[in-house]
Amino acid sequence: MVSGDSAMRRVLVFAYPLRWRFVGAGVLAAGTEAAGLGLMAAATWLLATAAGQPPLIALSIAIVLVRALAIGRGVLRYVERLASHDAVLRMVTEVRARIFAALIDRPPARRADALSRMVSDVDAVQDLVIRVLLPMAAAGLVAVAAVGTALLADPATALVLLAGLLVTGVALPLLAARLARHGSARLAPLRAAYAVDTVDLVHGAADLAAFGARPEYEARGAAHADELARVERALARRSFAVDAAATAFGGVTAMAVMITAMSRGLPGVWLAVLAVATLAAGELALSLLAAARKGAEIQGSLRRVAELLGGSATGAAGGLPVPDGSVHLRLRGAGVRYRADAPPALHDIDLDLPPGRRVAVVGPSGAGKSTLLALLTGAIAPDNGSVVADGTPITAYDRERWPVAVTGLLADAHLFHASVRDNLLLARPGATDDELAAACRTAGLGDWVDAHGLDVRVGEDGAELSGGQRQRLALARAVLADPQVLLLDEPTEGLDPAQADAVLAAVLAHRGDRSVVLVTHRLTGLDAFDEVLVLDGGRVRERGTQGWVRAHGG
Repeated sequence: MVSGDSAMRRVLVFAYPLRWRFVGAGVLAAGTEAAGLGLMAAATWLLATAAGQPPLIALSIAIVLVRALAIGRGVLRYVERLASHDAVLRMVTEVRARIFAALIDRPPARRADALSRMVSDVDAVQDLVIRVLLPMAAAGLVAVAAVGTALLADPATALVLLAGLLVTGVALPLLAARLARHGSARLAPLRAAYAVDTVDLVHGAADLAAFGARPEYEARGAAHADELARVERALARRSFAVDAAATAFGGVTAMAVMITAMSRGLPGVWLAVLAVATLAAGELALSLLAAARKGAEIQGSLRRVAELLGGSATGAAGGLPVPDGSVHLRLRGAGVRYRADAPPALHDIDLDLPPGRRVAVVGPSGAGKSTLLALLTGAIAPDNGSVVADGTPITAYDRERWPVAVTGLLADAHLFHASVRDNLLLARPGATDDELAAACRTAGLGDWVDAHGLDVRVGEDGAELSGGQRQRLALARAVLADPQVLLLDEPTEGLDPAQADAVLAAVLAHRGDRSVVLVTHRLTGLDAFDEVLVLDGGRVRERGTQGWVRAHGG
């Protein structure tokens, strides 16, 4: 687990190239607050002095100063917002790109968790600068200036002001941060559960309705929402109490400053200026309460972002170039365990895949077939054993290029809410219409494409297609990509046996002498494969040709 301070340092590394932009934004923020404080003090001095009816010339400088500060405060605030948001958005763009790359590099997580990391967690980086660091820096600079100005008038009065600001600007924000951390610890699991409920209800609406489970899921989501609201109300009451204490103590500080100034014999004009300036400084200190709360609330998000930014990937961008042509893949004693308390998903797997070799992997659900494909793509790293290509661990290759060289139709392939053409062009952007049509024919989708064309839209995740059409379109995209090693995870799912055998034969003919790894439940139609592996419980139970495996009870 990354500590809060370490997480902040790891995130702020991305601010270093923009440091002068942030410094400028901080100066503008401090100038804005100083202009507001100066405006209150100058206006109070002007009113108090004007009460004595001095010559107008004696007030002219104060009049000009009040106007200048009033205009300057608005201008400075506007420019500060432009500068700070420009710098932060530049920084967040880089962070978001790095987070996206890190998520691609890792095994798939639940959609709600991935969405949280991409949206709310990265937004916390923006809040760190805009709502935490800049307000704290501005308030600190202005507080120093206010105490320094009071020191010029009277040291004793300045000490009273300093004591009051330490309470409202340091002690109470620390208390607010502590309460916020406690609240975040209670809210985080509730919000996570509510987010998961929402995603499950949206993405699983059809299945929930079909099995009559929607009321149960809705009730569970409502229960989480009610508990979340109850906890938020309790925390809001505590926050209100701290805010009220800060406001009350600001008034007490102003009164103490006035009493001290009167006892020191300061002029009446200075009494008014110090009282109003103290109240204004107290209001500024209140902004630190919000900054402290926000800083505590986003610690969890910052830690998750820092873990992704600093986490080790399965390979290195900019590593060895992927060899041109075919590669020779080998697994030696490869094993994968997703959790320490769970049995291994794969155990002691050996696989030799020279160029042109065709291997079928057969087994029931949960046997480890998809995990084996994930090992070959580099999506996960083995906990023991090795995965090498041409004698080199695949983690040494460029992680952005390796998944392009070893890929295909993997589990839950996504179809975009776009046309058939657009979905296919993801695999090869420069492909011609003839090449797209040829890939569709290889996948057994030629007649459908001839009838409907390449520009027909497929709906969200292929919702406008039948299950078999959806699978064949995803297969056509994999065929069009023409990787060095083609991986196929249940490519003929949804097809009858005759269609499945015809499609598989067409794909193998298209591949020629390039390697293929097929994952399937069916131990039929595999005569063209050099080797069949039977997986069960993450272990190889049988291996050989289809005829040998069937003869030995595979």
